[in-house]
Amino acid sequence: MPKELIKLHFGTAGIPLSTPKKSTINGIKRVKELGLDAMEIEFVRGIRMSEAKAAEAKEVAQSLGVVLTVHAPYYINLNSDDEAKRRASIERIIESARIGYKAGAWSVVFHPGYYGDKPSQVAYLRVKEALLHIVKVLNDEGIDIWIRPETMGALSEIGSLEEVIRLAEEIGEKVLPCIDFAHLHARSIGRYNSYEEFRQVLETIEQRLGKEALKNMHIHVSGIEYGPRGEVRHLNLPETQFRYRELMRVLKEFEVRGVVISESPNLEEDALLMKKAYHEV
Repeated sequence: MPKELIKLHFGTAGIPLSTPKKSTINGIKRVKELGLDAMEIEFVRGIRMSEAKAAEAKEVAQSLGVVLTVHAPYYINLNSDDEAKRRASIERIIESARIGYKAGAWSVVFHPGYYGDKPSQVAYLRVKEALLHIVKVLNDEGIDIWIRPETMGALSEIGSLEEVIRLAEEIGEKVLPCIDFAHLHARSIGRYNSYEEFRQVLETIEQRLGKEALKNMHIHVSGIEYGPRGEVRHLNLPETQFRYRELMRVLKEFEVRGVVISESPNLEEDALLMKKAYHEV
């Protein structure tokens, strides 16, 4: 199993906006300067990091105490009817994990795909089958990194809270969910936005995946706009009604460890906002 983190780390989805001369290395350094201690390497448009750059990122991040995570490319659909696209999706997750592991990343998150015209149970089983293969390949290669199916914000996307918990429950080793609280809020058309509902999420995770899951959480947070089909777009926290302070309170009460990644358009501003709120609880 990947190492357990000793606290809750706060950081940005990608290189902070205020980074001069944007690069992964400079982004890690800027994260530290800002008083944050995590950064998600964004492979969302493709995996463009050499092994040498990955090794350098690992060295810099470890020297500064910054935890790295990875977001796999957006072009993934483990339920595609096109077998070539499905295989390519599987390979993108594996390659994200390979390069991420070389960069010292703790966790790699991915979007599972779309239901299309399939019943949700059929789509779920196809994702599970792909994930079992991914875990086997990574085990065979000795790659020790968390693989995280993410809760998704649109009703057309595979990734309900139940689905991502069930994947972790049924596959076990190496697989835990990435809980995107903004996506939960959007997918439920306005629920998951109170102290009680945040508690309910963590209680469910603890009951079904154990305390270990709470000690190894990968969390995404942002403001969000939603409509009748769920997510429309990410927004900055102060522009929305999302009760992030209540979420921070619950994370502290449950002694959650791991990473909280800001996916707001302003990246570091909301990461710092959440860190401040967490420490003020």
